[in-house]
Amino acid sequence: MSHAPFPLSTSPHPLGAPLVRREGREKVTGAARYAAEHTPPDCAYAWPVPATVARGRLTDIDTGAALALPGVRAVLTHKNAPRLEPSDDPTLAVLQDDRVPHRGWYVALAVADSLEAARDAAEAVRCTYETDSHDVRVTADHPGLYTPETANGGHPGLRERGDFAGAFAAAPVTVDATYHLAPLHNHPMEPHAATARWTDGHLTVHDSSQGSTKVRDDLATLFGLDKHEVTVISEHVGGGFGSKGTPRPQVVLAAMAARHTGRPVKLSLPRRHMSATVGHRAPTVQRVRIGASADGVITALAHEVATHTSTLKEFVEQAAVPARVMYTSPNSRTEHRVVPLDVPSPSWMRAPGEAPGMYALESAVDELAVLLDIDPVELRVRNEPETEPDSGRAFSSRHLVDCLREGAERFGWLARDRRPAVRREGDLLVGSGVASATYPVLISGSDAEAHAAADGGYRVRVNATDIGTGARTVLVQIAAAALGTSEDRVRIEIGSSDLPTAPLAGGSAGSGSWGWAVHKASTALAERLREHQGPLPAEGVTVRADTRQEASEKGPYARHSFGAHFAEVQVDTATGEIRVRRLLGVFAAGRILNSRTARSQFIGGMTMGLGMALMEGSPLDPAFGDFAATDLASYHVPACADVPLIEAHWLDEDDPHLNPMGSKGIGEIGTVGSAAAIGNAVWHATGVRLRDLPLTPDKLLPHLPELPRPSK
Repeated sequence: MSHAPFPLSTSPHPLGAPLVRREGREKVTGAARYAAEHTPPDCAYAWPVPATVARGRLTDIDTGAALALPGVRAVLTHKNAPRLEPSDDPTLAVLQDDRVPHRGWYVALAVADSLEAARDAAEAVRCTYETDSHDVRVTADHPGLYTPETANGGHPGLRERGDFAGAFAAAPVTVDATYHLAPLHNHPMEPHAATARWTDGHLTVHDSSQGSTKVRDDLATLFGLDKHEVTVISEHVGGGFGSKGTPRPQVVLAAMAARHTGRPVKLSLPRRHMSATVGHRAPTVQRVRIGASADGVITALAHEVATHTSTLKEFVEQAAVPARVMYTSPNSRTEHRVVPLDVPSPSWMRAPGEAPGMYALESAVDELAVLLDIDPVELRVRNEPETEPDSGRAFSSRHLVDCLREGAERFGWLARDRRPAVRREGDLLVGSGVASATYPVLISGSDAEAHAAADGGYRVRVNATDIGTGARTVLVQIAAAALGTSEDRVRIEIGSSDLPTAPLAGGSAGSGSWGWAVHKASTALAERLREHQGPLPAEGVTVRADTRQEASEKGPYARHSFGAHFAEVQVDTATGEIRVRRLLGVFAAGRILNSRTARSQFIGGMTMGLGMALMEGSPLDPAFGDFAATDLASYHVPACADVPLIEAHWLDEDDPHLNPMGSKGIGEIGTVGSAAAIGNAVWHATGVRLRDLPLTPDKLLPHLPELPRPSK
């Protein structure tokens, strides 16, 4: 659908202005309260007990020693824990039976008067298991692989167009490469936590979540309650990156313990437990085949992905989907295959599907450019499609070529020597790389309420969740623009399931979904006020609106954000250490609603891509069936010293087919493609093509050329 231009505002800060985050002062002064920082009177503390076997069942669980410790009030097991009603998420059915589907599955919960006592009690619980053989390793030829009907996001598991096999066989230039990505973990700064209490049958929970409406709905189902009997509050959330997108075991366990003991209970997951209980980006084995003419036009493209899921639920990383969007490909095959293994359930991690998928695709496109001796930017331009290849729909807007051109100019790309391993600075080899980025525009229906008070102030209410993105600030800007007032006259309430229903913060859909409803309610309120005669009543005027109908209309256009990443790296030939010198991104993401928070999101995503490229990885131990890296000492994420000069720029993109604000999501596109740009830069620096992330020194060093030492 098309939308009229956003109305001009009398606000002194129009949309796009770099307003400071509304909650910034609360956070830096410690006034903001997170889930584990709410301590009701008589609050107890809980500590979970994870299974130590990879697969099997409990044959005995001895809680005697734990219960004998001072201050211990209860130990919940499958024998005495409250019974839960069936739900559509088996990962929440904790302490319901003796089955152990994977290592780290919770088998007991200790509850005590203090955190220390709860931890001691958990360590004193003794479990006996009957074990079964287990399988935790996915390979491209695993006999259990199958093609699912759909992958994450509802995308078809398999899509074919034309005759890929014939076109690939006939192509004069071909690439056939397989890329391996290890499991990744979200590791937000704030661990998953919940504080639960029951009051006259009403359950109130403070939960670290990206969407309290979903948590409320699931808790109501599990405990057999009406939705109005549950309140979930997620006012401040210390990061999530997808791992807090749906309810996790801590909120269910806290509510169970509070019901069992009759006291409020607080549970904050130990970081070492998180790798097995709150989701992860599944490993992928990705084969990309490209056939092209001698002038670089792609005639055949296949992207085939093998990944794992758990035995509890099916989650399929949709890594082949970007190949359906990006390039001219008249003959195409994109397929996902998945195998259920004895592993924790994978889930969303920032830019699911697109982040790993574009690493493989953009690396393969770079390999094609090398074979053809064509500049990688120019090769991408030559394969720019007129319509979305998979659907044939016109793009609502697509300025990828503009992003590539502007990025190349800003980066100084055209001056580089395309030959690999020729730029040397002492023991260092230096190179540069490029990759494209894409992410879909997703919108969900939302409710919002706008209120005008008799004193001239305004209030907006919507159950949005601000996980550090600046959502509070942007929503106030949208409301102020629609109302024609200044932002300091608008108060906002978010982060509670008692507020007007809204979707979770995920899929880069938050501001577009919530903002559309806020805009609709605020616009209706402004119209109501224009029609009102005389002073407002003491109770003010309230308007509520929803966008369910608008969000359900598919429209004729393919809607995506696009971008281009450029990276410069140095490689130490003596140690194999790779360091990124600079990253530059240019994005086309609709109308930018706040330049300050947008730049923060782009740079944060690019930093996450740096971690994915060079250091992040959680390999599964085949003997014990668990992740080897379970804390921030072993699972390395970028620190300040790892982050070089990072520049984020964007185009002023006018797209009337999105929402009244003309905005696209930006939370994830910064991550997509950045790892590939770094990997391509490593090849340019060294002439060595690694296809196994992360690119650590031990993988690179054996392949580095022996260079003569510079003369003194």
